[in-house]
Amino acid sequence: MKRILFSVLTLIGLSTQAQIKMPAASPTQTLSQEFGLGKIEISYSRPSLKGRSVFGTGTLLAPFGDVWRTGANGATKLTFSDPVNIGNKTIAAGSYGLFTIPGNGEWTIIINTNSKGWGSFDYKEAEDVVRFKVAPETTSTSTETFTINIDNITAQTATISLNWGKTKVNIPISTDIKPTVRAQIEAATSGATVNPNVYQAAATFYLEIDHDYNKALVFADKAVASNAKAYWLQLMKAKVHVALNDKKGAKAAAEACKQLATEAKNMDYVRSADEVLKAL
Repeated sequence: MKRILFSVLTLIGLSTQAQIKMPAASPTQTLSQEFGLGKIEISYSRPSLKGRSVFGTGTLLAPFGDVWRTGANGATKLTFSDPVNIGNKTIAAGSYGLFTIPGNGEWTIIINTNSKGWGSFDYKEAEDVVRFKVAPETTSTSTETFTINIDNITAQTATISLNWGKTKVNIPISTDIKPTVRAQIEAATSGATVNPNVYQAAATFYLEIDHDYNKALVFADKAVASNAKAYWLQLMKAKVHVALNDKKGAKAAAEACKQLATEAKNMDYVRSADEVLKAL
């Protein structure tokens, strides 16, 4: 009996020791990117070419005309913390599956409510949130491992790019932060006591994002009044005057920036002020 028990325990031990961990054939990557006032997260598996052809008629990898999981293993998952616009449609915050249909000269991009399926086997067109077409690009170099990037990021726009082989597909995405920021500015400046830093943020918003230059000037003036020696605020004010096509105001603010920056020995702002003056 002891020998039998010993043999069973030995087999269990050998079985445990015999487990081998191997690298994933298509390793998973999670990409997180701040965007607008929130965040985009993309989770996908990354297959490699390994000498195989991709994106063509009858190819082994992602053939033309077939719904592709846009990666490997489980469907590619997009998670938006805030509403975004893709394919001229507003998509609520949440998680979605990204599917595509590769084609010769035209791809179909699909955002689907199913973000938990395996591959494209569970894909149902009835669960699509939006479908739209984009034109692929041919790159000069080849990408061995399928790669998703988030590029060309501005305050309200970005591009989700799919790269594999010599093919690149760009998916434009946007978000509207303006109503939220306007409300924040209103709340932050309506009290009896206002943090002076709020004026700078408000002026920057109205100058660079909302393009309401009159409001930008109101807040730029308040920012400058709160800190008379802040050369960076004078530079911002000069840019507001430029946007308003007020050369006299732009010159006065740029010269004030240059003088204050010279006194503070900040040559970067001296050069920036000179650039404004030269452009007038």
